[in-house]
Amino acid sequence: MAGWLGEVPDFFSEELGRYTERTRRSEQIFREARKYVPHGVNSNMRFFEPYPIYIARGKGGKVWDVDGNEYVDLNLAMGAVFSGHSHPAVVEAVQEVIQEGTAFGTDVPEARLVAKELARRWGLDKVRFSNSGAEATMHAIRIARAYTGKEKIVKFEGNYHGAHDYVLVSIKSPPGQMGRKFPRRIPVGPGIPGTTLESVLIARYNDLNSVERLFRKHEEEIAAVIVEPVAMNIGVVPPKPGFLEGLRKLTDEYGALLIFDEVKTGVKLAPGGATEFFGIKPDLAVTAKSIGGGFPVSAIMGREEVMSVVGPHSAVHAGTFNANRLVMAAALATLTKVLTIDAYPRAHRLCDELSRAFQDIVDDYRIPAVVQWIGPNGHIYPGATEPVVDLPTFYQQDDAAWWRYWIAMMNRGVFIEPVVSDDEWTVSVVHTKEDIERAIEAFKEAAKFMRPA
Repeated sequence: MAGWLGEVPDFFSEELGRYTERTRRSEQIFREARKYVPHGVNSNMRFFEPYPIYIARGKGGKVWDVDGNEYVDLNLAMGAVFSGHSHPAVVEAVQEVIQEGTAFGTDVPEARLVAKELARRWGLDKVRFSNSGAEATMHAIRIARAYTGKEKIVKFEGNYHGAHDYVLVSIKSPPGQMGRKFPRRIPVGPGIPGTTLESVLIARYNDLNSVERLFRKHEEEIAAVIVEPVAMNIGVVPPKPGFLEGLRKLTDEYGALLIFDEVKTGVKLAPGGATEFFGIKPDLAVTAKSIGGGFPVSAIMGREEVMSVVGPHSAVHAGTFNANRLVMAAALATLTKVLTIDAYPRAHRLCDELSRAFQDIVDDYRIPAVVQWIGPNGHIYPGATEPVVDLPTFYQQDDAAWWRYWIAMMNRGVFIEPVVSDDEWTVSVVHTKEDIERAIEAFKEAAKFMRPA
């Protein structure tokens, strides 16, 4: 068999057979789904070989698939359920309002309370709600253009900001096409108009010189720089010391806005996300995923004068399901009853324990690999021999070895995120020490499959 797994080596054939044997119902569902759904899934990120897994239920830090297999869940809906599955406080809040109606096409009383809490955490003034991270980054870019009167934005290689045309560029550019000296503008796939991408400039993550070069060349044209404060779509890549501070200085100097995409870091890295963790305040910040406790919600936050461009006859922000009753109830419970300030130290400590153990294991096995982590998130890069700091260094990773490791961990009851380039694990506020010990024991067996084929 060849594919995303590469040519499956003999030493892995038995392990792959074990995966297919224990997930037969998932395979059956996938085969039927392909008749009606392109590639059998409703997000490109959910497709992988030999076939995707189907989860039936989750509780706390565990999930069970349709075949009845139990997993310690370090995937957590692509990191979106930092509060854990079906948290009692969230369930109770949703049950209270769902019988009264879910969406009215008006704002609801809870929305102002969620906005107040987020504004407090981020130290920003005004908040608007949408339904997904992609919507939030799209609106934030529009707001920045409306406020500055400029059109171009700067984004970074390897940073992902959602599935809208303005940011589907230079995400996982093939190594031979990236450009050695300067990053190149490469659309992620067909269907994106070239005229749209003309307003997008590409810089290299963790490289301030690449950003300054763009500002010097396009001094009066750049509306904003949008950045993942921690790059979590090339694993887990923290900013180098001074990088975020440098972006703040450059945007101030050239009259552009700084946008933090905190869809992944928001309310996980700290109660106020990366903004609080690093002590750098952007002009606009967006967050999503974990603020909803498992429900689809996102927020655009910003300084008063910047957000003042939003409104009737000005910059458009709209959506029928924005701030609907159900998600506002879930978000309010998540932020005020679950992700309290006392919840963070333990989750971060357990992630540190897990990550250090993983690095010790690959070192003991003499397998080339680098483990990187921050807060509750981490990623292992098989094949890497030096720290990953940007997209070019990400390509040290042996993707086929990573997929073998993923399947081996699934076979041992540990569900990590099934995306080779994303933040691989999230340790939630409800995971236990026993969950982490189980993951470490599983990796002691799975690590051997990361050896080069």
